[in-house]
Amino acid sequence: MSLAVANRYARVLADVVLAPSSGLEAPAALGQLHQFNALVKESPELKNVLLSPAVSAGRKRSVAGKLAEQLGLHRLMKNFLYVAIDHRRVAQLELIALAFETVIDERLGRVRAQVSSAVELDAVKRAEIEAELARRTGKQVRCEFSVDPSLLGGVSARIGSTIYDGSVRGQLAALRGRLSS
Repeated sequence: MSLAVANRYARVLADVVLAPSSGLEAPAALGQLHQFNALVKESPELKNVLLSPAVSAGRKRSVAGKLAEQLGLHRLMKNFLYVAIDHRRVAQLELIALAFETVIDERLGRVRAQVSSAVELDAVKRAEIEAELARRTGKQVRCEFSVDPSLLGGVSARIGSTIYDGSVRGQLAALRGRLSS
């Protein structure tokens, strides 16, 4: 399935979840979608049932309905799973979930940042970096932190196509560029 189709399903799901009368918060919807995906991933039998063309859509809906009930999924999420089953999109639920997360972030004015540091950062430093990125972007920032020893020191952050490089490696590269010109 193309990314365009996953984005279309994600946008429709976001429309439904963000409607004032939905009764379901976006983070809860995302969590429930991830929860169902994880269950399908860890059970080869369940995956076979939901993906097999030999199993009728009605039977798949029955299985998904029972699982949704056991997992405590909201009725909107259960109905979304039924739509995915009816349109043979169960195999793409993980891609739809990633697209849904992106759509929700966009609509709620949030951006995601990938932050790399030379060493593991404590909670205080992480909060400071999030606050500074929020100040620079004017949006709420959700950071995903990772350690990259090749940075030598400092921090590098990427938001979309913008890179904020405060690493020693980046500063050395900039210095090298200035000296060579």
